[in-house]
Amino acid sequence: MASRLAARASGGVTQVFLVLVALFWLMPTLGLLISSLRDSTDIATSGWGEVFTAPAQLTTSNYAELLGNDTITQSLLTTVTITVPSTVLVVVIGALAGYAFAWLEFPGRDWLFLLVVGLLVVPVQVALIPVSKLFNSLGIFETTVGVVVFHTAFGLPFAVFLLRNFFAEIPRELLEAARLDGAGEVRLFTRVVMPLGAPAIASLGIFQFLWVWNDMLVALIFADSGSPPITVALQQQVRQFGNNIDVLAPGAFVSMVIPLAVFFAFQRQFVSGVMAGAVK
Repeated sequence: MASRLAARASGGVTQVFLVLVALFWLMPTLGLLISSLRDSTDIATSGWGEVFTAPAQLTTSNYAELLGNDTITQSLLTTVTITVPSTVLVVVIGALAGYAFAWLEFPGRDWLFLLVVGLLVVPVQVALIPVSKLFNSLGIFETTVGVVVFHTAFGLPFAVFLLRNFFAEIPRELLEAARLDGAGEVRLFTRVVMPLGAPAIASLGIFQFLWVWNDMLVALIFADSGSPPITVALQQQVRQFGNNIDVLAPGAFVSMVIPLAVFFAFQRQFVSGVMAGAVK
């Protein structure tokens, strides 16, 4: 009985500790949300904690002003235009290449896979100048297409590495049974490998989406300066209008909420992929 009570007490202490850590971790997000709902005058004169004693400060006028800011709204659309194709291309090409490296026999397969693994250690900063010259010669510098190509190229090594290792853990007997039933490589990939690899694919999609959405370095260099993504647009707002926190706060919160919504929408698949990788 004493050991059970001690175990329950320790479990309760652990849960309380984890809740406190989560609340502490979410404190900046809460502060940003409250700041986005306060008037610029209130923000300049007091901290966001004052809203708990003066809830009348809360207002949605900042978001109305945000929706009327053409720069921010256009930047959100540009970010979606960049992020969605970059994520879809990396997932599709990475899945096809991962299946090929895992289950197809072709000359130089192992050496090519080692080359892909070696590309994982290449930092983005090293490629900025040569890729800029290449894109300029191709006419896609400072275009949405150029940003998508850059993110896709640098996202593929990790995608191929992750999905190849996951697909390689699929039992060979299962694939051979599908082949005996008359399934070709295309049907085998779409009907057997893809459903089994859904957790890993979802995890990859979340990682790629978050990385591209929150990127600023690549967008600052390769994106169209007349229609920048949200990260660059917010940075330009700070540079041009350093005191317009009433636009920056809701813009930053909206920019943060969208990837969070994507993560929570696919969190079950994400956890399944992480746990599957841990078990294997």
